[in-house]
Amino acid sequence: MFGVHAVRALLDRGKAPREVWVQEGSSGTRLAELAQMARQGGARLHSRPRDELDRLAQGASHQGIIAFATPLAFEGETSLWLRLEGWPHAAAPLLLVLDGITDVHNFGACLRSADAAGVHGVVVPKDKAAPLNAMVRKVACGAAESIPVYQVTNLARAMARLKELGVWITGTAGEAEASLFEADFTGPAALVMGAEGKGMRRLTREACDTLVKLPMAGSVSSLNVSVATGICLFEAVRQRSLKDAASRLA
Repeated sequence: MFGVHAVRALLDRGKAPREVWVQEGSSGTRLAELAQMARQGGARLHSRPRDELDRLAQGASHQGIIAFATPLAFEGETSLWLRLEGWPHAAAPLLLVLDGITDVHNFGACLRSADAAGVHGVVVPKDKAAPLNAMVRKVACGAAESIPVYQVTNLARAMARLKELGVWITGTAGEAEASLFEADFTGPAALVMGAEGKGMRRLTREACDTLVKLPMAGSVSSLNVSVATGICLFEAVRQRSLKDAASRLA
């Protein structure tokens, strides 16, 4: 993994990588602090020329530091069902379902928004999905390490199982009649986001309980999927905050 924020997030969680490369000649305070944290955690430190870091990061911005950490892995489908079946009755899970998000930058940005909004888990299909690689970890700025990502074999079938467990599924589609602000996210809920351009696949769309759209007031017809995801998730946060406030006053 690479990038200051991604490496710091890893170290802050007490998960020191086995080895860290720092760019030769770097004198920045941030890199020095990270190098010290990594050394204290038991990582081996090496100074390497910038071209070596560039080559390893495949042209992406590594910000002068690369950590060799244990690869992230998706959680299995069984883990999702066990977690939801044991969910406290007083709480309402909020899930994000990503259908056809194959771009690693969008995937990482969606994970970052999901973590910020307090999402309890992200669900992705085995096919038509981005990997949990170093670029995703960099863009997610630590969210990839903190939020569980569940990989399911058949997304439509998994969504049917979510319904059986009492989760209300809201999908986003540009042609939907209802606005995002008419949706109800106060109970157990899952938000489904489709790929840019194509949107959700047909079976995914049919598995939703309801479809909503973002009200677009300007000249553009759509937003980047990670931006749209953040807007939708924080509408859920807003609704849940109001419900909690009303419950405290009751």
